[in-house]
Amino acid sequence: MGIHPTAIIDPKAEISSDAEIGPYCIIGSGVNIGARTRLIAHVYLEGKLTIGEENIFYPYCSCGVTPQDKKYKGEASETRIGNGNSIREFVTINRGTQGGGMLTSIGDRNLLMAYVHVAHDVTIHNHTILANGVTFAGHVVVEDYANIGGLSAIHQFCRIGRHSMIGSYSVIKQNVLPYSITASNHQVEVYGANRIGLERSGYSSDAIEALQTAFRILTRAGLNTTQALTRIEEEVPQTSEVRDLLEFIRASERGFLK
Repeated sequence: MGIHPTAIIDPKAEISSDAEIGPYCIIGSGVNIGARTRLIAHVYLEGKLTIGEENIFYPYCSCGVTPQDKKYKGEASETRIGNGNSIREFVTINRGTQGGGMLTSIGDRNLLMAYVHVAHDVTIHNHTILANGVTFAGHVVVEDYANIGGLSAIHQFCRIGRHSMIGSYSVIKQNVLPYSITASNHQVEVYGANRIGLERSGYSSDAIEALQTAFRILTRAGLNTTQALTRIEEEVPQTSEVRDLLEFIRASERGFLK
């Protein structure tokens, strides 16, 4: 434990005495690192960046850096990272901008695999899995327990619903429904409820079957969205998950994938 002598740390950085800073790390002014967070080696941190407890940062990742947005003019935006996250090799996380609330935020217990890019003003909630090479444009929201397959690209301002799973190599241009399995290979298709993921998270068979029925009506019944929503409300048990799905659809200003 402690700080390796080859690390370069700005005097204004705040580092918990229980944190571990490995060889050749660079930590700038305005960085705050919580207890038992570990930087293995060659990690670059800058900007107004707050990191919680028990995170682990692998070599060659960079966090809190200037956003890749031409509208950014040096405003004092920030990045916040919660507790228990695993940030793998070559991950890049950009701080926020004036046009997006000034904040890029990552919650708790997320796994960001190698080469994930988190652009400015992205909000990632908790317990997500982002596979190798996932790329977010700005202003994306990723809800709890979402699982995004490798090399997928997410368009700016999209919302990824909770407990959804996105297949590898997908190009996502609209919101992704909560609890769904969605994949894109030039043509996007929703395959139904994310049954296995929901079972692993403790959802009941009745809750999953209600979602599966709702997805069948939404994607296979040949109805427009308004007709499908009406039929779901009339024919499907109104579990909290189904209500969540309907609320998500009604709030989707960009439309959604079905």
